[in-house]
Formats: sequence, structure tokens, C-alpha cells
Amino acid sequence: MTVLDSIRQLLQQQQVTFRELHHEPTFTSEEAASVRGEELRNGGKALLMKVEGEFCLFVLPADRKIRSAHVRQYLGKRKMRFASREELAELTAGEDFAGLVPGSVPPFGQPILPFPLYVDSGIQQNQRIAFNAGSLQDSIIMPVEDYLSVAEPTAIFEFSCAEE
Repeated sequence: MTVLDSIRQLLQQQQVTFRELHHEPTFTSEEAASVRGEELRNGGKALLMKVEGEFCLFVLPADRKIRSAHVRQYLGKRKMRFASREELAELTAGEDFAGLVPGSVPPFGQPILPFPLYVDSGIQQNQRIAFNAGSLQDSIIMPVEDYLSVAEPTAIFEFSCAEE
């Protein structure tokens, strides 16, 4: 089962309304917003980070950037870095599919991806969240309220700031 299939199944089981789009590959948040017909801020940017030996997934609005100092302070940790392309592929490989590439990571921890999930509080300011669902050419758009209910983040706190 692909990541997209897993997300689709989870959302259907939870009886969540969502819209699925198949489109040309997008390589930036701006391209994805354009092809989806959504504002950039509605994009859910999912970043896999290694925080003192543990990989964690951080989701923030696509028009913002992560503030690692806020994350480290909140979690009481000192070291944090982005996962490498190789680590991402290895940690997200499944029986039926190769691992994910940067830009294709959906904003879900368990049961979709095996990582603790942290969501920036800025996501709650939007009515919808739009995200790549396991590939650069498949997107899902759904209400933020439903996303937060289904995704069950470990914590929601402020860890982003405006892009410069």
C-alpha cells in the first residue's frame, strides 16, 4: 500500500471530507500552491528533523520557516538538524514503495509515518490544509479541524516565523 493509499484509507475510515488532486510534479511550495489553486499559507510543509537522535516530523504553514531555537527550547533539546535525503528515503521506505523524497512528505505521524508529529500553531489560523500525499504529484486538501483531529499531533506550539 502506498503512502497515498494509507492516507486515503485513514481519512475514509474517519469519514473526513477531502479533495484529492493528481497534477504535474511540483518542486516548491509555491508551485504546489499554484497547481492546487490554494494560497501558499494553506500548504502544510512537513519537515523531517533529527532532534538529539530521534527523528520527528514538524508541520508548518508553507509561507513560513521553522525556528529551530523555538523547537529546541520547547522540547528541552540542544541539537537539531534536517534529515538528509538518504535518511528520509530509508526511514520512509515501505514494502510496496521506495522511500519519500523531499517535498513529498505528508503531514502525518502514526499510523502513516513512524515519527512523533509536531504542528505549528499557525496551521490553526487557516480553514484548509493542502499537502503532498507521498509524491510530488498527488495532493490532498482538507479542513484543518479535521486534519488535526485525524493526525493527532504530539503537540501544537509556535515554532515558525515569516519567510524573509
